[in-house]
Amino acid sequence: MIIHHIQEKNSILNKFISEIRDVKIQKDSLRFRRNIERIGEILGYELSKELSYSSISVETPLGKKKEQLSKNDIVLCSILRAGLPLHQGMLNYFDDAENAFISAYRHHPNNDAKFEIVVEYFAAPSIENKTLLLADPMLATGQSLIAVLEAIKKYGTPKEIHIAVVIGSKDGIEFIKDKFPENTHLWIAAIDDELNSKGYIVPGLGDAGDLAFGTKL
Repeated sequence: MIIHHIQEKNSILNKFISEIRDVKIQKDSLRFRRNIERIGEILGYELSKELSYSSISVETPLGKKKEQLSKNDIVLCSILRAGLPLHQGMLNYFDDAENAFISAYRHHPNNDAKFEIVVEYFAAPSIENKTLLLADPMLATGQSLIAVLEAIKKYGTPKEIHIAVVIGSKDGIEFIKDKFPENTHLWIAAIDDELNSKGYIVPGLGDAGDLAFGTKL
């Protein structure tokens, strides 16, 4: 797995990350969703540099010009529900992409800190030999992404995988990096050092799904 840590270099991304972390600003769910969407746009732009391109001729009012356009067949898959704003941000840039949606959530069978990942829903086109973009805002333990990887195998083997994450933990990255194919790229905006005893990122930002769409039962 090739890891791209976008916040290693200062940019306007820092503003959006700081606002989704801020306990005062993140209470505005509309602003929270929009900031996640904008981060998705930045991640989409950065990963576009690793796609394959071919030359086409564009006719302008005054002549012709050769341009390089991506030739990848892209399937954009978000992990419900927190992944939806990130999905939209990336879709703003990859507007020709096919779309897929998968649910993955933590199930605590004994009502304690131990959990398992449950995948209950997946709607997708074939991903065989296509470029798969996986959008998941939080990479905590990494177990959700591994469960998703196993669930999508029945839909084909992608040519390459790009994972887009807003905030991740060092432990989560370490957990997944050897479990995805070698030609997988992880595009991550920010990396935090710790997980708490319940497997949540510290300092992180809280529950991205709740902040975007309201608390759940």
